Amino acid sequence: MAQLQPVRGTHDLLPEDARRHRHVAETARLIAGRYGFEGMATPIFEFVDVFARTVGETSDIVSKEMYVFTDRGGETLALRPEGTAGVVRALISNSLTQSLPFKAFYYGPMFRYERPQKGRLRQFHQIGVELIGPATPLADVEVITAGADILEALGLLDRVLLHINTLGDAESRTAYRAALVEYFSAHKDRLSEDSLARLEKNPLRILDSKDEGDRALVANAPLFGDYLTEAAQTFFKAVTDGLTAAGIAFKHDPLLVRGLDYYCHTAFEFVTTDLGAQGTVLAGGRYDGLVEQMGGPATPGVGWAAGVERLAMLATEPPAPPRALALIALGEAAEQAAIPLARSLRRAGIAVDLGYSGNMKKRLARANKINARFAVILGDDELAQGVAQWRDLDEGAQGPVPLSELVGYARAAFRE
Repeated sequence: MAQLQPVRGTHDLLPEDARRHRHVAETARLIAGRYGFEGMATPIFEFVDVFARTVGETSDIVSKEMYVFTDRGGETLALRPEGTAGVVRALISNSLTQSLPFKAFYYGPMFRYERPQKGRLRQFHQIGVELIGPATPLADVEVITAGADILEALGLLDRVLLHINTLGDAESRTAYRAALVEYFSAHKDRLSEDSLARLEKNPLRILDSKDEGDRALVANAPLFGDYLTEAAQTFFKAVTDGLTAAGIAFKHDPLLVRGLDYYCHTAFEFVTTDLGAQGTVLAGGRYDGLVEQMGGPATPGVGWAAGVERLAMLATEPPAPPRALALIALGEAAEQAAIPLARSLRRAGIAVDLGYSGNMKKRLARANKINARFAVILGDDELAQGVAQWRDLDEGAQGPVPLSELVGYARAAFRE
């Protein structure tokens, strides 16, 4: 019988990996909380229209990468490929558009049928924030600054560069879209199949194509900056001025786009060169038309998402878990006495490793393997005297401690 393996594009989060993931998620949650973003969670599967209508039917995510299935009730469902659509759906479903601004932080698994490679999996995890309600440039600055502070807390800010662009307002986009259609229509014979499909529905997405032939055409395409209204230019300047005031370095990247019509004004990515082709570690933008497109009232919004796997690979080493106390109980009576003792120690906030078998030598070898700080040795002789032997595993010193005082003694020893 063949040995079972994880599905291609998935991986097991073994304790060390899980510790790094937890460090990223908890650091992000802490920093986001300082900005007023409260944690929330949405289901990992939704009706397929939640994503088809919001991510875009012509996008690679929907057309090629989304996991879609029919359940036993005949409903067509999809595993979530990203987090924003679910948050906005929850906002509308729970009538939260009446109490804005809405500030959300999320963390959880996402699913896309992609070609697995470094930093890209079919089941992956994201953190993200959404700020829904404010239409002002200050909201964009707040969201970007929160992302920068999270990257800084993870030791990454000096290894990334913020790329930022403006997608303009509706008037700007309409004019630019027309210019793109005119330009690319004159070169249909050189466009990739995917870009031909996008030409009428989503021409801005051609600017983001990875096809070499498309890239050559994009190099000479009209620039968005030539079609911006004065209002759009003013908005973008307010955002960049705010980032400068916050001390966040950035690069204006005119080819940074978001193809769907509900995106507007600010688009941004924090990019690193340390991960090869998968250099974007945190990306987002303003989506003032999304809530309305999903059936809610016209409501502005801005947010970002970041891949936890990529951040975990880059982040500084997380703090080591607290060193434990090894409780070595030798003999049946000692093992029974160790059960309530271990629980009392754990209730006092001390990590306790309770060995299950083996002689003294093997138990001490395990204590050293797990890097325990102290050992408490309990046998028949110690029970008869009402004491336990306390051993400092770093210094080698050992001596008796009354059982009635052991919890307090251990608490004081771990504080030193």
